[in-house]
Amino acid sequence: MMREVYKAHKNEKTGEVQTVREHSQNTADFCREFAIPILKETMYTMGMLHDVGKYQESFQRRIDGENVKVEHSGCGALVAKERYKDNAVGLLMQYCIAGHHSGIPDGGYRNDTADMPTLCGRMNREFEDFGKYRDELELPEIKEEEIIGLIIKDCENNKELLIDKFAFWVRYCFSCLTDADSMDTASFCIGDSPRPMVADFKACLKKVDDRFSDFVCMTSLQRTRAILQHQVFEKSNVSAEIYLMNMPTGSGKTLCSIKFALKRAIRTEKKRIIYVIPYNSIIDQTMQVFEELFGNDAEILRHQSTFSYEDESDEKYLEDYRKIAKSSTENWNVNSIIVTTVVQFFESIYANKRGKLRKLHNMANSMLVFDEVHLMPQDYLQPCLRAISYITKYLDSEAVFLTATMPDFPKLIHQYALKNSKIVNLIDDISLFSEFQKCSYRYLGEQDEEEILGRAMFHPSSLIIVNTRKTARELFQKCDGKKYHLSTYMVSVDRKRIIEEIRTVLRELERDFPDGKNVPQERRVVIISTSLIEAGVDLDVYAVFRELSGLDSILQAGGRCNREGKRAQAEVGIFELKNRRGRTQDIKSNITKGIIDRYSDISCAQSISEYYDMLFRVKRDEIEHHVISQNCSNISCIPFAEYAQNFELINSNMVSLVVPRDEISQEVVGALKYTGGGVSIGRRLQKYSCSIYQTELDDLIRQHVVDDFGTGIWCLTNLNYYDEDIGILFEAKDYFI
Repeated sequence: MMREVYKAHKNEKTGEVQTVREHSQNTADFCREFAIPILKETMYTMGMLHDVGKYQESFQRRIDGENVKVEHSGCGALVAKERYKDNAVGLLMQYCIAGHHSGIPDGGYRNDTADMPTLCGRMNREFEDFGKYRDELELPEIKEEEIIGLIIKDCENNKELLIDKFAFWVRYCFSCLTDADSMDTASFCIGDSPRPMVADFKACLKKVDDRFSDFVCMTSLQRTRAILQHQVFEKSNVSAEIYLMNMPTGSGKTLCSIKFALKRAIRTEKKRIIYVIPYNSIIDQTMQVFEELFGNDAEILRHQSTFSYEDESDEKYLEDYRKIAKSSTENWNVNSIIVTTVVQFFESIYANKRGKLRKLHNMANSMLVFDEVHLMPQDYLQPCLRAISYITKYLDSEAVFLTATMPDFPKLIHQYALKNSKIVNLIDDISLFSEFQKCSYRYLGEQDEEEILGRAMFHPSSLIIVNTRKTARELFQKCDGKKYHLSTYMVSVDRKRIIEEIRTVLRELERDFPDGKNVPQERRVVIISTSLIEAGVDLDVYAVFRELSGLDSILQAGGRCNREGKRAQAEVGIFELKNRRGRTQDIKSNITKGIIDRYSDISCAQSISEYYDMLFRVKRDEIEHHVISQNCSNISCIPFAEYAQNFELINSNMVSLVVPRDEISQEVVGALKYTGGGVSIGRRLQKYSCSIYQTELDDLIRQHVVDDFGTGIWCLTNLNYYDEDIGILFEAKDYFI
């Protein structure tokens, strides 16, 4: 006798059953809702087909409690193959449906056997009869020629670009499908999903306008700042795909960019603003600005690896809010503002697993703001620029590139992404930038550590930035007086604490010695840091000393010197450490050295342009190496899984080490021992993590002072190997004593 009810899910608490037909219909409806217009019927079809394998009798026995392993994802992919053959539409569906649980597979090759995890291998597997779907599910007609037209559009007979663009559409469709599947499953098994986070963009814009109206233009610099900002706002009615906001440090870039994004979002009815920041370490500052500015008018989603809503004790994060925010991090389904990192953003485009890719389709109909865009990963510049070009050209989004040291992005986008992307410069008159030059740059040549420290301690406050954490630690240990140290050897909670301490002591110094004269030696402040302080950390010191590096890094370091322009004379000293030159020189440093030789003012627009032109010319092979089409010859064999595994925006030689610094982290590490970890626990421990090299971890393992408890999350078990002011130690404190 034929089974009358084919079950897709069973609610373990209530015993209620959702049929395959119900789940397929709901998923298909969600898919159609999520997709851009031209893909709606294709996505509806995928939603209908994704679970047809659940019509297999063995799957029904499994859902009734029998302990049997059943693959069902390949069945819908087989239907797509039979119905649409192996053309672009059929392959698009096969990749998405076959991978909707395990992740988009590598395409593989036609002779792959059934035991292989590739798409071709899976298409050679045999399944039980699942033909009952034909009686229950109705499939719409798809205009295949329109979909194929979308895929080949703007490719200009470039096979490599065609493969890359097809891969983007596979990930996009996979995002729609897996989010639809997840939402309907969660709704049935758990209950109604939390509401989306919301913002009143018009109310937010009014608050930004009120803030700008509070600024009184008394000085020449303040008047110039207002002129630059007016240039930006004047173009808020100009349509483009990518906007370039090249504004010097101190010109109010953050407020200016969010106002422009709000104006465009209101004008073009965008659903959300996604604010993308290069480093975890500077999100705190941006979040503080936005939360204080917008108040209750915007529920801002903060999504970064070092932040967990579960651990936040702030009363503004009420339990309902935590639930809403936690849900929103899974798919970015918000009608508000998202603040996230470069790593989080691009891994949500180039991953192959549903956990990350669910967010991709919600990058549509958005304003994307890339803060400090010059820090976009250079080795992965081509896939990053292509992703932005696709999202802005085809998904009704717009992007704003924001930095004080702007590369020639029109040239780079047209060279490495889409040649017809519409790009608009928001700043016309860069001659005004000289007004913001609050310090001069001087090459000091080779210096030993004592000479640099002596120069620094001559000033009321100074910042020394070096290229390695080892150098920063050695300088700190040799420095006397009031000193502070910052590097990624420290966990983020300690870095945040130190930055707040620095801000406090600098405010007190300014209060007690407003003219900077006659400052006692014991009140003089020396900050020693790696490059993490250069982007987005608002500090204002009398002098900066920067070890030779890339020109962009040196100019960003200069943004911490005389930041408010209160002093007539301020200087950034560029130095090379004696006996270390050969170990620290790299391509960027060598190019910068040439710039220093040719330009008396290395901060001028011409020197910045020349620096980037030379840098990207030298790195061209590396830039072009990391596109997915490098490793395949056609769309049937795209290595989605392999590419996702190798897509590393962070140095793979680095690993995270958890340091239980307080009661909360000690409790979570205790839970780790007994629960075996998980994504939630890993995320909660991120802000208690420091970064070390794999060889350094191996050394700590040999000393028996770390343990991962079988979870892969390494934790420091001997706290004598950590100092709250300098970070992880590789010999215990008592050894030094």
